Amino acid sequence: MTPELSAFLAEHGFAGDINAASADGRFTPLMRAAKLGRLDIVEQLLALGAELNARNADGCNALWLACYNGDHALIERLLAAGVDIDNQNGNGASCLMYVASNSKPDLVKLLLDKGANPALKNFDDFSALDLAASRTCLQLLKTAR
Repeated sequence: MTPELSAFLAEHGFAGDINAASADGRFTPLMRAAKLGRLDIVEQLLALGAELNARNADGCNALWLACYNGDHALIERLLAAGVDIDNQNGNGASCLMYVASNSKPDLVKLLLDKGANPALKNFDDFSALDLAASRTCLQLLKTAR
C-alpha cells in the first residue's frame, strides 16, 4: 500500500481497510475515490483487490458514484475492471437511468456504447428513456432501442 493510498484511507476514516464501509454505510474506499474522481486511488484499490461490486446503503456501486463525478476515464476503468454496468440501486435505478434523468448526454452515450441495458425499469416502472431530462438524452435512448 502506497503512502498516498494510506493517507486517503485515513483521511476518509477507513482505517487501512480497502473494503471497509464508512460509518454511515455510504461509501467504501473505492466508492469514495470514484465520487471524488480519484482515478489514481481507484487504480491502486483495484490492484489490491478492492471489492468492485460492493453496494452502499442505497444499493449503489462505485460506477454510480463515478457517474456522479462524470470522469470518462474513471468510468471506463471501472467498466474494464468488470463493475456491474446494470446494477440497480434500492429504488431500482441503474446508472443509465441516473445520467439520463440528470441530463448528462455524454455519459448516456458512454454507458450505451459500453453495453448498458436501456430497457431496464425501476420500481416505478420507468426506463432511462422515460426519465430522460433533455432532448439529447432522449434521442440517444430512442436510438438505442
